[in-house]
Amino acid sequence: MTSITLHRFGGAEREELAAKERALDEILGSLGRTMIAYSGGVDSAFLLAAAHRALGSRALGVIAKSPSLPAAELEDALATARGLEIPVRVIETRELEREGYRANGRDRCYHCKTELFERLTAMASEEEWETLAYGAVTDDLGDDRPGMGAARELRIRAPLLEAGLSKWHVRLLARRMGLSTWDKPQAACLASRIPHGSEVTAQKLGEVEAAEAWIRRVHRVRVLRVRHLGASARVETDPADIPRLTAALPEIRRELARWGFLDVVIDPEGYRRPDPLPIEPQEDISNVQRG
Repeated sequence: MTSITLHRFGGAEREELAAKERALDEILGSLGRTMIAYSGGVDSAFLLAAAHRALGSRALGVIAKSPSLPAAELEDALATARGLEIPVRVIETRELEREGYRANGRDRCYHCKTELFERLTAMASEEEWETLAYGAVTDDLGDDRPGMGAARELRIRAPLLEAGLSKWHVRLLARRMGLSTWDKPQAACLASRIPHGSEVTAQKLGEVEAAEAWIRRVHRVRVLRVRHLGASARVETDPADIPRLTAALPEIRRELARWGFLDVVIDPEGYRRPDPLPIEPQEDISNVQRG
């Protein structure tokens, strides 16, 4: 996990978090039959678990199977839901059939989320689900998130955001809830490894997926991005893991050549997106009362 941040969880923070969680429960309880766009990441997993807690059988997770989602991520997401005994449905999305997505401009996520949310909207209409929701948090407001525009256009609710919950809040609450995803590193679709302006293809997505799967399996790194630069690749990982990946670079180059990467470099600065991880004593978390 990159950029680990230590926090002191005092009384004022406990009260604030308790108020936000009460607000979340009230929001979820008012949604009626709700479909949750689920990816297996910490935000969507917590939202799905919280919705199931509030709504029971009136909450359903839906995860999209597509070339942009690693098969291992799909399997892990389904295993997480099974462990929680929460129903999740798998649908297939076809964002690669959308010209705007393949063109890979800075609005790529808009086209991807539009594909997903339009599919969910059609399902909700056919099956009489009252609400669609996804796991945006307050941190997302400071980023360039074209997918949030698609959510607004199609009236997809964001209960975590509406309750004022940040990524850090979600990690705290997910840990208290006992979710295995509470400390899961941030993830992004495989298309994010392809530079803007370079066409997204199923072949490129497959090459990135295979390369990352091999590095994870052999070198046991949690934070990883293999940036697809045509015939070359740039590997980003947690700064703490850079020395051992650098030492293994000859082997990595030999293996990644199998997927068309004729040159491979290890980014000396590592993966740089901040991802605060709460490291409070467990009693600080358990003392947050939900009122």
